[in-house]
Amino acid sequence: MEAATAPVSETRKTVTILFCDATSSTALGERIDPESLRGLMTRYFDAMREVIEFHGGVVEKFIGDAVMAVFGVPVVHEDDALRACRAGVEIRTRLAGLEAQIHAERGATVEWRMGINTGEVVAGDGVSSQRIVTGDAVNVAARLEAAAAPGEILLGADTYALVRAAVLTEAMEPLSLKGKAEPVPAWRLTGVSDAVGRHARPSEAPLVGRRRPLRLMDDAFHEAVEERICHLFTILGAAGVGKSRVVEEFIGSLGDQAQVASGRCLAYGHGLTYWPVIEAIRDGIGIAEDAVPEAAAARLREVLANEPEADRVAPIIGALLGIAESPPAPDEMFWAIRKTFEAL
Repeated sequence: MEAATAPVSETRKTVTILFCDATSSTALGERIDPESLRGLMTRYFDAMREVIEFHGGVVEKFIGDAVMAVFGVPVVHEDDALRACRAGVEIRTRLAGLEAQIHAERGATVEWRMGINTGEVVAGDGVSSQRIVTGDAVNVAARLEAAAAPGEILLGADTYALVRAAVLTEAMEPLSLKGKAEPVPAWRLTGVSDAVGRHARPSEAPLVGRRRPLRLMDDAFHEAVEERICHLFTILGAAGVGKSRVVEEFIGSLGDQAQVASGRCLAYGHGLTYWPVIEAIRDGIGIAEDAVPEAAAARLREVLANEPEADRVAPIIGALLGIAESPPAPDEMFWAIRKTFEAL
């Protein structure tokens, strides 16, 4: 008796597709033994997979000398488009370094180009050789990659709309792509200006509704002021529902009633344990991320001027912010953080 075949689960969702393809592998294949060529390409593919997975993407498949990655499957993130752009820029950098090694070893060169596009797709579960995603967004990503020059990364219109405040781009003339009736807008990605993820798109429309959560936050704020006690206010919701926008509206309504120090937890990366606290301290004190250490230390001393134990607090906070050495013990760090916010 044959076992019943499990049904394939499919969902419709918005994802970002990244295509990366070699532009000169055919000519290279004429000069290199197939096994040697496979080993060479595997080194490139391993580097790409590592970068893609680090940024939360999934490698759907390797197609000859091309890679197709999806950001938003199986888990959707609110910054999938930006993750794909970060991955593309990092892949370009990693492959350039790998290229120098391989050229020194084999005298061979491989040039790469990429296309990134966002749109609705039907996503399968990958079982029984099913493709993970299908849809026009995938086709456009592949066409953008094919239209790119060696070393270029081209963005589709929907991707650009989602990341334009956090990337460096160059406008291009609309492209005539195979299978598309009308020219397709495209942008050349040159870099990511927001490398760590503190990315907020501008609010281009008024907030509609949300009066109750705003009222609850306002009540909590006034109780904290009147009772001189701390409040923790948590807003829960799916990605993209508007949590950050509600917080922005509330903070904007405070005016000069309060000094705001904000920090955010990043979804992924290295060295993130104290990141939100570091951001909040920098924001509260008024120290830019690119501030020179001397200026940052001077501003910290200024804030702590009336703190009796400033000579102990300043070195600890300085080490946390990366403007001094000798990282402190956790207990000392928490004490110094409290003292700093009390000084503010």
